[in-house]
Amino acid sequence: MGNADSKLNFRKAVIQLTTKTQPVEATDDAFWDQFWADTATSVQDVFALVPAAEIRAVREESPSNLATLCYKAVEKLVQGAESGCHSEKEKQIILNCSRLLTRILPYIFEDPDWRGFFWSTVPGAGRGGGDEEDENARPLAESLLLAIADLLFCPDFTVQSHRKSTVDTAEDIHSIDSCEYIWEAGVGFAHSPQPNYNHDLNRTELLKLLLTCFSEAMYLPPSSDSSNANPWVQFFCSTENRHALPLFTSLLNIVCAYDPVGYGIPYNHLLFSDYREPLVEEAAQVLIVTLDYDTSTSSSPTVDGTTTGTAMDDVDPPGPDNLFVNYLSRIHREEDFQFILKGVARLLSNPLVQTYLPNSAKKIQFHQELLVLFWKLCDFNKKFLFFVLKSSDVLDILVPILYFLNDARADQSRVGLMHIGVFILLLLSGERNFGVRLNKPYSVRVPMDIPVFTGTHADLLIIVFHKIITSGHQRLQPLFDCLLTIIVNVSPYLKSLSMVAANKLLHLLEAFSTTWFLFSTVQNHHLVFFLLEVFNNIIQYQFDGNSNLVYAIIRKRNVFHQLANLPTDAQSIQKALQRKKKTPEPISRTNSQDGLSMEGSRPAAPAEPGTLKTSLVATPGIDKLTEKAQVSEDGTMRSLEPESSQSPSEGSPAAVVSDTESWSGVRPCAPLLHGKEASQPKRDRRRLSSASLSGQWTPTSDWVLSWKSKLPLQTIMRLLQVLVPQVEKICIDKGLTDESEILKFLQHGTLVGLLPVPHPILIRKYQANSGTAMWFRTYMWGVIYLRNVDPPIWYDTDVKLFEIQRV
Repeated sequence: MGNADSKLNFRKAVIQLTTKTQPVEATDDAFWDQFWADTATSVQDVFALVPAAEIRAVREESPSNLATLCYKAVEKLVQGAESGCHSEKEKQIILNCSRLLTRILPYIFEDPDWRGFFWSTVPGAGRGGGDEEDENARPLAESLLLAIADLLFCPDFTVQSHRKSTVDTAEDIHSIDSCEYIWEAGVGFAHSPQPNYNHDLNRTELLKLLLTCFSEAMYLPPSSDSSNANPWVQFFCSTENRHALPLFTSLLNIVCAYDPVGYGIPYNHLLFSDYREPLVEEAAQVLIVTLDYDTSTSSSPTVDGTTTGTAMDDVDPPGPDNLFVNYLSRIHREEDFQFILKGVARLLSNPLVQTYLPNSAKKIQFHQELLVLFWKLCDFNKKFLFFVLKSSDVLDILVPILYFLNDARADQSRVGLMHIGVFILLLLSGERNFGVRLNKPYSVRVPMDIPVFTGTHADLLIIVFHKIITSGHQRLQPLFDCLLTIIVNVSPYLKSLSMVAANKLLHLLEAFSTTWFLFSTVQNHHLVFFLLEVFNNIIQYQFDGNSNLVYAIIRKRNVFHQLANLPTDAQSIQKALQRKKKTPEPISRTNSQDGLSMEGSRPAAPAEPGTLKTSLVATPGIDKLTEKAQVSEDGTMRSLEPESSQSPSEGSPAAVVSDTESWSGVRPCAPLLHGKEASQPKRDRRRLSSASLSGQWTPTSDWVLSWKSKLPLQTIMRLLQVLVPQVEKICIDKGLTDESEILKFLQHGTLVGLLPVPHPILIRKYQANSGTAMWFRTYMWGVIYLRNVDPPIWYDTDVKLFEIQRV
């Protein structure tokens, strides 16, 4: 039968279904088979021939027909999994059923009355009615998930058969050990099967259906209640699924082994299409969804694989009951870590390679999924995190992240990408090794529109962060705390900043310490505290080698003097606020000596008008996002008790939280919904006596005094007191205007014994919490929603997890 006839027949069946008001019997095979038996329709055809309005109409007007259609389609998948689908006809039926279910499921999920349907058992339907009291009938969802898992390891359909079989000696799908059929060499599997175009296509279709099953999460509003686990993912990743291990391994290996450059021949993607890429994208999306797991509420495995529980917890198996999370947390062989890290770094760098040799390789689009995967690897497997930080390979992850951050900073539709990049760097910066690695010279010239400089990866990081703060869009302001926390965390280890980076840091201090900026919101002064801490760390721990920074501090000494003499009287505060510009920029852009940009760079472009984006939930403030650790002399860290982690109860007097080290950035790192300001947390509103009841905050003298007295200026003031007269003397004596002489003097200077006793190094380490777990869930599903446009699986359905907005 021709394709056109086949489409026509399928369309006729759909029309019959929508016009029948009477329930069609489940046993009426002649009717139901029209949907899958005689048709050869692509997934795009199914989406075109089954319009949304018709699915909703059947759902409302003849619900039992929709129920039977779903049930019969699942039954066909179960039968195919049982028989091992040997004939071409059976394979076609499997594909047709999975396309149809992919089309229908979102409309089941969007209706709360239908949501339980797949979790019910369908009594007697299609069983000839004889054994209705079947005790162990499975819910439809479980049957569907187990069938998909079986079909993903079906010889000659999704995997290469190991036998030269004729139909009668075909492998029995129930006796095969699917661990021998892992899709790709890599973690825990050495054999690389021959690539097969059809198998890849069939796997992609089944994974699309699996992802659609998991997407029920999109139809529930965001909630930080961790008991809100996704029942589809929970069952699929449980011991009920006998293919859990080989499937986890297959998905991970297929992603990490993928090389879009293709056998090293540039431009080859223009000669033949890459059928592997859709499979890799689908695998990456399924993988990150199965790993959506909130560790902050569970006994998560610690570094050595034991759980952080008590002896009483023996009844629980070690580690999380989600097997995918469990397997991920237990990977431990160096060669496996090497394979994963190399794979992720290769794929993340692909868009950068693109900018050197335009079109030379296929440009991948799934870097956001890769960043989520990398985050999960570091978060669930501490040994992997330490492996990443042990070598300078971590820089192969850092450079692409900085590239994405710089490239996305003007684009409102990529706020989520900005956040995840910053979260990953925050997580890495909590480890001493990361700061040490940043001292490696930066020689790979990735075309970025940042000033040309000669220096290290630390310089690159500071210059990019400066660019984000000074020329990103307004909605990135909530990230400033995180960006500066990362610089604070690495600062004690930075051996020599370039002049360009040193000037950028001082430009930030200058902008953040203007009086109108300091007085305009309750938490802006935290940014000044962070920057002063950076300068103190470098002066106290890395003075030798940082003459550029010391010189920049001397040149800008008036900024520090102004801070020390900050006016605190009410009149000056009012005057400063009146100077506030009509529409304040987050930071003034003057005096930013940018000079030349790198070759081949393009400025960050705003989103194209009409771009869709999804809203994100707010993430916790920096004080909730991190916990403080103190670095001891021997380099080990110990956790510090938070001063007052509990917010005071309503009745008690408002707690005055000590600002000394806490400067607890109360600004929520929030992707602001609809551009509204994130509301100030309750505790801080109570804490500030000056806050009027309307919640409209105004700065007072007492408030300014309360933090001005804690500005950590002693070290810098002492440095200026000692060095400024010496530098001035050189200038007068030698009639110098040449900075190289001054720098030479500063390089050989020393402040031993002249500075205050070094303060202990404080690191703010990322800590898991349910707020970030929820953020990752909405971000990840938002990415998946926007990336699945052909076919548009969720488009125009009533999702609740986020809002879809046009830029």
